Amino acid sequence: MASPASLLAPFSRPPAGEPPVSGHAYAALDLGTNNCRLLVAAPAQGGFRVVDSYSRIVRLGEGLDHSGRLCPEAMTRALAALRVCAARLARRDLRGVRAVATEACRRASNGAAFLAEVRNETGLAIDIISTREEAELALESCAPLLARGGRRVLLFDIGGGSTEIAWVRLGGPGAGQSAGRSAETVADARPELIGYFSIPYGVVTLAERLGSACFTAAGFQAAVDEVAGRLEVFERIHCIAKEITQGGVQLLGTSGTATTLAGVALNLPRYHRPQIDGAVLSGAACEAALATLRALGRDGLAAHPCIGPERADFVLPGCAVFAAIRRLWPTGRVVVADRGLREGILLRLMRRDNTPSPQRRWPRAGRGRAAGGA
Repeated sequence: MASPASLLAPFSRPPAGEPPVSGHAYAALDLGTNNCRLLVAAPAQGGFRVVDSYSRIVRLGEGLDHSGRLCPEAMTRALAALRVCAARLARRDLRGVRAVATEACRRASNGAAFLAEVRNETGLAIDIISTREEAELALESCAPLLARGGRRVLLFDIGGGSTEIAWVRLGGPGAGQSAGRSAETVADARPELIGYFSIPYGVVTLAERLGSACFTAAGFQAAVDEVAGRLEVFERIHCIAKEITQGGVQLLGTSGTATTLAGVALNLPRYHRPQIDGAVLSGAACEAALATLRALGRDGLAAHPCIGPERADFVLPGCAVFAAIRRLWPTGRVVVADRGLREGILLRLMRRDNTPSPQRRWPRAGRGRAAGGA
């Protein structure tokens, strides 16, 4: 497998002081259950170059698991972050833009109404995407990290409100030849999504259900048991554990939980993406990192340089999901990705934009009510 540094190249940042190329950039916005993230990038050889990014914890899914609705405080936080995103986009000439919302807006009875208000206030048109598309976009962004020569990949994304699982066929030697394709054709094939699964267990939903219980041994184990029970449906359909015993199956995690575990396993003094993205952890390293995080307690998690106070309550719920995945599918190693929906969106936009199109400027913030409307 290539080194993390070489795998980072398609998603590199410009050298200090180098301005972005006007009119050739694309933007992707991901409004999740916990975070609002924006990424702006310009095409580069083999991938893209990041020219702007923004991330804010908004906790849009706060209270959703109990009420079924987005609460006013959460919507206010999210709208404030989206205004910042809209203002940043308004300063750029963009060839393509896509904004998506995930589990919180999918589940909330007032999710669509909130996004209509967002469009009225900011001009941002945000699509609620399906769980399948969420899995597909994660796969799109992580494709460069998939091992050549393997047969299958089990990709997992532990989000704020849900966890997506993607079961992927690789185009390595021998893969798919039973379907009549030659080895050369298969080797050149793109990774193929052959199964996906979504469960309504994410770091925010579990944190709200469990409260402080996740900081106890019994509470943590109960969470692992509950999540594993939900994932067993997918295991029964695809018999992934049997595939793992036959070899050639890779487990790849893309989420804050996976990257936090990698930071702890690598004993980093602070979070450093080039060392995380593409890192390969042994099963023993995963177990040791889990034990370290569980032993820290909330104050220790808040003080940890790879976590911080804003994320301290969500780390152990995410670790419970991770532990459940590892219980069912104990591969010898886990590959960690610091990339996800936004990168997948950008790659799709760039790949599909094969013909010249007029430059366009994103609508200025301050439309609708802010501009004097009703």
